[in-house]
Amino acid sequence: MTTRSPHEVFNQPPPLENYNVFEQDVALCEALRREGGSWGEAQAREFGAVCGQAETLRLGDLANRYPPTLRTHDRFGHRIDEVDFHPAWHDLMRLGLKAGTHSLPWTCEQRGAHVVRATLMMLRHQIEEGASCPITMTFAVVPSLRLQPELAVEWEPRLLVNDYDPRCTPASQKRAVLFGMAMTERQGGSDVRANTTRAEPLGDGAYALTGHKWFCSAPMCDAFLVLAQAPGGLSCFLLPRWKPDGTRNAFHILRLKDKVGNRSNASSEVEFHGAWAQRIGEEGRGVANIMEMVRHTRLDCALGSAATLRRAVAEATHHAAHRSTFGKRLLDQPLMQNVLADLCLESEAATVLALRLARSFDEAPHSAEARAFARIAVAIGKYWITKRAVAGVAEALECTGGNGFVEESPLARLYRDVPVNAIWEGSGNIQCLDVLRAFRKEPGSLEALWAEISLARGGNPHLDRFVARLERELQDAEVEVRARRVVEGLALALQAGLLVRCAPSAVADAFCASRLAGEGGLLFGALPAGIDFAAVIERARPKL
Repeated sequence: MTTRSPHEVFNQPPPLENYNVFEQDVALCEALRREGGSWGEAQAREFGAVCGQAETLRLGDLANRYPPTLRTHDRFGHRIDEVDFHPAWHDLMRLGLKAGTHSLPWTCEQRGAHVVRATLMMLRHQIEEGASCPITMTFAVVPSLRLQPELAVEWEPRLLVNDYDPRCTPASQKRAVLFGMAMTERQGGSDVRANTTRAEPLGDGAYALTGHKWFCSAPMCDAFLVLAQAPGGLSCFLLPRWKPDGTRNAFHILRLKDKVGNRSNASSEVEFHGAWAQRIGEEGRGVANIMEMVRHTRLDCALGSAATLRRAVAEATHHAAHRSTFGKRLLDQPLMQNVLADLCLESEAATVLALRLARSFDEAPHSAEARAFARIAVAIGKYWITKRAVAGVAEALECTGGNGFVEESPLARLYRDVPVNAIWEGSGNIQCLDVLRAFRKEPGSLEALWAEISLARGGNPHLDRFVARLERELQDAEVEVRARRVVEGLALALQAGLLVRCAPSAVADAFCASRLAGEGGLLFGALPAGIDFAAVIERARPKL
């Protein structure tokens, strides 16, 4: 019997760091090329190397261990409403903005810009969740801003700069700005038409806003899109932190939310006391006008959850490759292989759907069918990917045992962070009802969806039978009661179709058998026998 010192450490995996996050993600590499972003591969590879460095990953840990703090007043009693962040947060913001994760589709005319940007966003997101929030909103505000051209002319030159300027000072004095959002109120939540914040006209498109917001995302930003009740109905407004005369706007931060996860990012409750704002679009069209922003933030919810799931699966497969139990590596234990392969299937399916959604945003300006597909598919993808990622991250954490359930592990933070994307920008029921609404009011969206799914027809018998059954279910008179089941089916059909057309048969056949034919279980790790577990895992496992 070998005697070991109690100080000796063995049978522990090395940390997953100092690797290229892009190069080691085969599904993401293939999706980038396939969906029209091959011209951005060199940038993605370079950015992936930075994102996987130990010191970069450490920034995510620090920004969440030392969350932001609110200062409502300075030491003399002046109201300032400023948020202080750990230096790691600023480094994370600088990293993302320098890479153009907020600007690329709006500054690059090359086809595939949304796909390249989505890839970069997924790489950055794997460092940590919180910084994605202000980056996403700054990216997504552009379509809404362009509904009011004079505001776009004023704000876009600073908004689309690949730079970061964290100073709390008038936007006219800054080299770069960030945008946030304030929609929901305590009495309404997702029912924004119940909002009570009032907007009183001041003339020339300016208004005074009075009211509150239960959630204001990233209150340190330079300006916000806000919904308020104008004389003509619920309307959309741009509310800056500073007024045109250089004085602070009446935007008061009451407190920062003490959240389950996403702790590096400041979320807040705010009040407006006659705050100066400018209208975007016509009065009464607030929901429609802010939805131009929300469609893009929903895309990022899908991207973010796919990225978090990918990071969790990478950690779990890496752990299993370096940890032994009962005389064999975890990676070689049959039941663990089943669990890991199932997680790898889920991660690849999320990645291919997320990048396909990004391509639809590239194509939408040039194609009515692409616009119709993007309109409905982003709600489907947002619903399904964000839901499945929660379960996937929990299972990946379990694969690492107690090592994953301590705060030193990145999986503990991923586990706390991952639910937010299912809630933000409309929770599950909102997404499913939005899909049904599109079916009723925009028939072209359903046609575009079937056209996409039909591209894989004949490629897998399980998929063909599943789609035929799904078409019948959509005719059900009680479809609203079963909306979640229907949208789940549409998401699975989209994912399966993409995998059948693009992934190796080991991946596509396993996905269709387990997700469509009922040969899997309700939990991960119940794949049927006969699947090449090793091939599926090795395709997804990072190799140091």
